[in-house]
Amino acid sequence: MNPARVVRHAAMELRMLLRNGEQLLLAFAIPVGLLLGGLAWGAGLGLDPAVFPASVVAVATWSTAFTAVAVATGFERRYGVLERLVATPLTRADLIAGKALAATALVVAQAVILVTIALAWGWRPVWTPAAAASALVATGLAVAAFAGLGLLLAGTLKAEVTLALANLIYLAGLVLGGLIAEQPPWLPTAALGAALRAAAEGGTAPLALAMLAGWALALTLIARKAFRWTS
Repeated sequence: MNPARVVRHAAMELRMLLRNGEQLLLAFAIPVGLLLGGLAWGAGLGLDPAVFPASVVAVATWSTAFTAVAVATGFERRYGVLERLVATPLTRADLIAGKALAATALVVAQAVILVTIALAWGWRPVWTPAAAASALVATGLAVAAFAGLGLLLAGTLKAEVTLALANLIYLAGLVLGGLIAEQPPWLPTAALGAALRAAAEGGTAPLALAMLAGWALALTLIARKAFRWTS
C-alpha cells in the first residue's frame, strides 16, 4: 500500500462525495434534523439528553462510512470507473484505504458540526482525556469496519442489489443496531454507540473497543480478498 496514492485517492473520493447532493443530505441534513428533534422532544420519548448527541454522531458515522461508501462504489463499479482504475498503479488495498480515509474526513466534519450544535443547545458532556481518546479510537475503528462492509457489498454484488441491500442494512442498523438504544456491543453499530455514549459520560468501553477492532480487522481483510473491480 502506497501512502501517497492513498491520500490522492482519498482526496478524489472526498470531492466526489461532496458533489453528490444525495450524499450530503444523508451526511448532514438527516443527522442535524435527528439531533435537533431529539434535543427538543427526546426526553418525552425516553432519550437521555446527556448522551443522545453522541448517539447521533454514531448514526452519522454509520450513514457515511457504510451506506455512502457502498452505494457510491457499487455504481462506480457498474459504470466502469473502477475498471479504468485497474490500469493505474492503484491497488485494491489503496482503493479500500482511500475510501476509508475519505469517509473518515467526512465523519470528522459531521462530528464537529453535530457537537457544535449540541453544545450551543446546552449539551455538556463529561469529557476526560481517556474518554476523548476512546471516542477517537472507536470512531476510527468503526469507519474501517463500516467501510469494509460497504466495499464487500459493492465489490461482489450488482449496483442495484447493493443499493437495495445497503439501504435495508442501514435502516436495520439504525433501528435495531444499538446506535441510539443501548444494546450489548456484539455488532459494530452497537459497539460504536456504546463507546461514544460512554465517552460522553467521561468513561470508556473496553469491550466495545475490542469488538470494533475485531470487526474492523475482519471486514477489511474480507473486503480486500473478495472485492472485484468489475461486475
